[in-house]
Amino acid sequence: MSNHRVLILEDQPFQRGFLANMFNAAPGIATDTCGDAAHAVEMCHWRRYDLVVTDLMMPGVDGIQFIQALAAQEHRPMLALVSSASQRMMASARLMAESLGITVLGILPKPVAPADVGELLAQLELASADAAPASTAAEAPIVASRERLCEAISGGQITAWFQPKKSLDSGLVVAAEALVRWRHPEHGTLQAGRFLPLIQQHGLEPALLRHILKASVQAQARWREQGFRIPVSINLPPHLLERSSLPDELLELTLAHGGVPADLCFELMESSTTHHVSDYYAGACRLRMKGFGLAQDDFGQGLSSVHNLVSTPFTEVKIDRALVRGCARDPALHSALATVIALGSKLGLNIVAEGVETDAELATLRRLGCNQVQGFLISRAIPAETFGALLDQEKAAHRHTDLGHPDTRATR
Repeated sequence: MSNHRVLILEDQPFQRGFLANMFNAAPGIATDTCGDAAHAVEMCHWRRYDLVVTDLMMPGVDGIQFIQALAAQEHRPMLALVSSASQRMMASARLMAESLGITVLGILPKPVAPADVGELLAQLELASADAAPASTAAEAPIVASRERLCEAISGGQITAWFQPKKSLDSGLVVAAEALVRWRHPEHGTLQAGRFLPLIQQHGLEPALLRHILKASVQAQARWREQGFRIPVSINLPPHLLERSSLPDELLELTLAHGGVPADLCFELMESSTTHHVSDYYAGACRLRMKGFGLAQDDFGQGLSSVHNLVSTPFTEVKIDRALVRGCARDPALHSALATVIALGSKLGLNIVAEGVETDAELATLRRLGCNQVQGFLISRAIPAETFGALLDQEKAAHRHTDLGHPDTRATR
């Protein structure tokens, strides 16, 4: 385990000492303690902590105010919440912290057990390893003109990478989500957040959508040659449905490149909407009439609603990571997740959970009847050729371990 510095903020001396003893028992952990939130803010200003473990219910400056002050600091350590407050209170505090840009590693109810601390430190190790490569590169959006972006799209520098979706029934990769990446000649491979704001600013979302659709259909053709039929999901900002001809254009493009509409699913993102609700429903209906699949993306986050889920002709629901993360330990999240999965099942939808990062989350989703999962536990987004190699490797391993079960992904 790497060396990490932890700050414990707890106003009760016994609890503070109890927690410190458990953290200090772990190798590579240096622990400081504090009983006053205002003092803890000063400590975080003068010393760099990897993790802050804080109570919520404290006199004077409470845990919520402490988190708000922590978010204003230049360095934001990761956070763990420890409290006897209700699960809903803890969940709200977590959402508040995450909305301020703070990574919350866990919610620990009192009394905290040594196993809880061990799991939390394991999460800290994983999160620190994940963050290390990113820390060496700037995360701020890059600067590029409209012309430069158009060149990157037309020249194939901006293209689709694919994140595998694994079936919880067969254990095989059965689908993929297309995620946009830019192989920048100077900055290396850029994730979408670095340049999508520029794409939106310059009105290039329709061009990007067509480009990703074409790249996805071409990737599917290569995978079919390998013997795999892999449906692909593509993000679609709902405000693009204001263009009434969009479903026709997408169908024409799909067929022109040899694609099959039934093997493509458009994920209606939660981040935008149409000016007129009639455009939303008209576009959604026409996409389904053309044979495309349709998914409610980010369900359980932001403005997504049950009414929208039941009133739009979706074929799939994507459960947001906000409901997945911590579902194995948080009874409130577990109940919400079970309700969403049960509802999706009754509506006949394919149920996909995104942002799966731990074995415990995976096991919980399997027990609750989720159909498919994606996330770092399965794989990050990878280029089409790497995705094809992954399918071949998995097929070979599957044949070796179970010759009696044919590959359900094979083309028909």
